[in-house]
Amino acid sequence: MTYEELQSLDLEHIWHPCSQMKDYESFPPIIIERGEGVWLYDEQGKRYLDAVSSWWVNLFGHTNPRLSNALAEQAQKLEHVIFSNFTHKPAIYLAKKLVALTPEGLEKVFFADNGSSAIEVALKMSFQYRAQTGQPKKKRFLALTGAYHGETLGALSVGGVDLYNEVYAPLLLNVVRAQGPDCFRCPFEESPETCNASCTQYVEEQLKEHADTISAAIIEPLIQAAAGMKMYPPVYIKKLRALCDEYDVHFIADEVAVGFGRTGTLFACEQAGITPDFLCLSKGITGGYLPLSAVLTTNEVYNAFYDDYGTMKAFLHSHSYSGNPLAIRVAEEVLDIFEDEQVLVQLESKQKILKELAHEAFAHLPYVGEYRQTGFVGAIELVADKKTKAPFQSEERIGYQIYQRALEKGLLIRPLGNIIYFMPPYVISEDEMTWMVDTTKEVITQFFKERGK
Repeated sequence: MTYEELQSLDLEHIWHPCSQMKDYESFPPIIIERGEGVWLYDEQGKRYLDAVSSWWVNLFGHTNPRLSNALAEQAQKLEHVIFSNFTHKPAIYLAKKLVALTPEGLEKVFFADNGSSAIEVALKMSFQYRAQTGQPKKKRFLALTGAYHGETLGALSVGGVDLYNEVYAPLLLNVVRAQGPDCFRCPFEESPETCNASCTQYVEEQLKEHADTISAAIIEPLIQAAAGMKMYPPVYIKKLRALCDEYDVHFIADEVAVGFGRTGTLFACEQAGITPDFLCLSKGITGGYLPLSAVLTTNEVYNAFYDDYGTMKAFLHSHSYSGNPLAIRVAEEVLDIFEDEQVLVQLESKQKILKELAHEAFAHLPYVGEYRQTGFVGAIELVADKKTKAPFQSEERIGYQIYQRALEKGLLIRPLGNIIYFMPPYVISEDEMTWMVDTTKEVITQFFKERGK
């Protein structure tokens, strides 16, 4: 079949995620044939630099030899086994490593199979813990405006982006919502260097009023991704942990997107020196190979479920693919790569290079309100007015149009409204980073020049 025939067949049968399918009539899907390192190659031989790690999951490049070999070897031993009353070495070893690497006090690991599922697990564990420890009134959750925690109904409930939530409002949980951090448009006029997270007062106000009914508070540590890559300092996390302790509220850290080195440390909570009650992990956990997630929690939580069968206190949540040996063996290899290749040390220099390149390229452009970066995640916020920070209207789809132009030049960046972001695989070279930044500047400049800017 020709390339065009394959595209036509795709659109005849496939409903793509997070897409208005009518857009595909004028901008049909690109058919990827293979990947290598930071590059994706389509069926026509054109290559694309994967600057978003294929939805934030790829850490060490496409078709990484170590990960591919680990997967192939495991496939010859055991592909899957029911995880109730059975276990296997990859799961045992991975759980031990995760407990050793995550913040102190997280001792138990529950495996699921995607980020949204991990959030559902944490919410249900917190809720059931309250029911089984004499706190039946604590049935609600506190979440932030602009939050994104996934798209299953529980996860969607604690999300705060109307684009995803609004149509499903009648189905969602009744969540306590607190104003989230917005350092770019800080209402307290604090700078990142002097920030004392005054905005945590919004959370405290809600806790004062509703703490007797709140089971847990949930946040995305350091970066609110779908909100537009809103980045905030570790002091916010530290103060929130203290508030949760004061008001007897669980702290759920959703590190699905920001875990495994994205923020410069293996886990974002490390930068605040705190331990959450629940830590949700996914995306990069298998380096982009297979679906897997994990929820880590404390012995205190675990012990509230540990009893004789007849008390019916067990956590009866399951997935058919819980503890899948293929995914878990790859995840184990991911952690080995971090250790063997000193990935976090290498990332320090790459983070600095990306920041320098980006500031030089974007700081003086009149339609760039800010370039911000946390760890190896960079974001360009495009604005209609640099002085007032007034945003472009969403219906203009500025980011989407720039995304299309970048693809034409062989660069995969993905917009979040008017924000363009970089989240490349860790194996990207300095030359590739330079090309990524230069090409992004080129397409942004070209776009606004044609608009008369």
